[in-house]
Amino acid sequence: MYSITIMMGRLVEDLELRHTANDVAVCSFRIAVDRPYKVNGKEVADFFTVIAWRTTAEFVCKYFKKGKPILIQGHFETRSYEDKDAKKRYVTELVAEQVRFAGDSSGNGNKSSLPEPPPEHAGSASAYSSGNTGDYEEIPLDDDLPF
Repeated sequence: MYSITIMMGRLVEDLELRHTANDVAVCSFRIAVDRPYKVNGKEVADFFTVIAWRTTAEFVCKYFKKGKPILIQGHFETRSYEDKDAKKRYVTELVAEQVRFAGDSSGNGNKSSLPEPPPEHAGSASAYSSGNTGDYEEIPLDDDLPF
């Protein structure tokens, strides 16, 4: 079994890139994710701890900062440790597998603040959605599938 989680939220703090003893890049941070409803007329958010490793950690630390929206795909992991009073504590973290830009900091998804796609990708999504398959080839269906 495998879990996949996708979250879009705002960074709660500025990021700091660290390295393990084996020189593996790591960045741990929190995001605020708005709930889809209001409580007493006010926005409510939940806060999640995210951990990014290697090139994902480097990417996040280079391009994101406090208050900026972020889209994260990953999975949750739980670990435990003993605190200074020898009490067992549990931590649940979202391990980031992919990180993307998510629009402007107002939360309205305005893509004007995102960098423009490279010319070779410009318009490709709209061409495909309009029925123009360009150099895509239809795969014939048969009953002998490998799965």
